[in-house]
Amino acid sequence: KKGADGKTQIWRIDAGGNVRITSPRQTAYGKKGVYDVTKGIFVLTGAPRLVTATDQISASQSLEFWESRSLAVARGNAVAVRGDKRLRADVLTAYFAKGKDGKSQVNRVDAYDNVLISSPTEIVRGRRGVYNTQTGIIVLQGSVKITRGSDQLNGEAAEVNLNTGVSRLLSGSSGRVRGFFQRQGRQPLPKGR
Repeated sequence: KKGADGKTQIWRIDAGGNVRITSPRQTAYGKKGVYDVTKGIFVLTGAPRLVTATDQISASQSLEFWESRSLAVARGNAVAVRGDKRLRADVLTAYFAKGKDGKSQVNRVDAYDNVLISSPTEIVRGRRGVYNTQTGIIVLQGSVKITRGSDQLNGEAAEVNLNTGVSRLLSGSSGRVRGFFQRQGRQPLPKGR
């Protein structure tokens, strides 16, 4: 299109079929990509995924990169995986910041709707969550359920530390926390008691 100076400018780039975007620290894949040069927004669709040295993010609908706002949005069954830990939600928004080495890295991930955190020892569900990648702590809000084996804790909020495996259930405004526990290796009571 014509720019303010009257010269022709590229304002949009469409890519189709095996799209790959590469930077020194990450690679994104998809079947289709649209880059709005003016707004600095790149949208990948068709099983989009982002791969870094430590993480992988995928989504069923789209993966958006907003250069000016330093964020990425994964929409539709969005999943972030780090090692044996997994964060899933309808929408994941990752915020980037410059690290000590001057390179961009994810420092926070917001999870919206149908949030599920899974590790080898537990599953945690809630409506909304905020993950601090520096501390490894996810704070969940809204009908939180923590399940370990056959035991379950329910409350309004929770703090899950992915580094230590320790989870804290918080009561929230209702002041109630509920727990359901099943004894392991339960022995029958002696007869007559």
